[in-house]
Amino acid sequence: MKKNNRIGALVDEFTSNPCRLYDSKYFCEKYDIAKSSLSEDIKLVNEVFKENGTGHIESSSGVGGGIKYIPGISAKRLNRLQEELCAMLEDSSRLLGGGFLYTSDIMFDGRIVDGMARVFASRFHDLGANYVVTIETKGIPLAARTAALLNLPLVVIRREAMYAEGSTVSINYFSGSSDRIQKMSIAKRAVSQGSKAIVIDDFMRGGGSLKGVIEILGEFDIKVEAIGVAMVSREPEKKKVAEYLPIVYIDEIDEERHVILARKNASLTED
Repeated sequence: MKKNNRIGALVDEFTSNPCRLYDSKYFCEKYDIAKSSLSEDIKLVNEVFKENGTGHIESSSGVGGGIKYIPGISAKRLNRLQEELCAMLEDSSRLLGGGFLYTSDIMFDGRIVDGMARVFASRFHDLGANYVVTIETKGIPLAARTAALLNLPLVVIRREAMYAEGSTVSINYFSGSSDRIQKMSIAKRAVSQGSKAIVIDDFMRGGGSLKGVIEILGEFDIKVEAIGVAMVSREPEKKKVAEYLPIVYIDEIDEERHVILARKNASLTED
């Protein structure tokens, strides 16, 4: 295979299998090339990813070492994504009453979801997580894309136990948004005792649901390594969870004036 064709094949291999650790021997045998040639190819592929702002290649030596593509997003694309999200969220026609907004078109838009998932994947890839976890809501597409980019299985916590999932564990939790006790459940076969998880959600107001997710995972002694949220409401100021990474904030929802104010999480582009 000619070098240019090899570069294209490597790009396709890596982007089709993000966060998969490859042994250099795999590529040397596949393309019948020496390690020195592979090193040159990997360097060029890494330059392509960096120039396109789609991630980078990580190489490590020794036992357990190898080559891995880490998905990412350029600061320029991230800034455009945040600006687009803010503009969409500030459309007053999204007001549904009771402080709720219509966001299904945003959370089911593959292009927007991919951009947000790349933000989370680029920041959470080195946490050693075993699962990406979400709750049964509009955040499933975002969590699924994040899981795919991290090469991790997705676990969906249900609002109600489902017969098809077999034995489950259920808890009651206090939802700040609806101001009432609600229930969530998880299949016992979905997770392993003492593992690690990354939690992804579409929207957070008070953090009651996310606190519930942490508590139900705690039933399996699962440690939550990180929480990523697409949109976070400024109010209430005190959340039920302390650490989380938002893409954008919703500063104000004024139903009387039909005004919604959203802003970027500036810390994302400052990193």
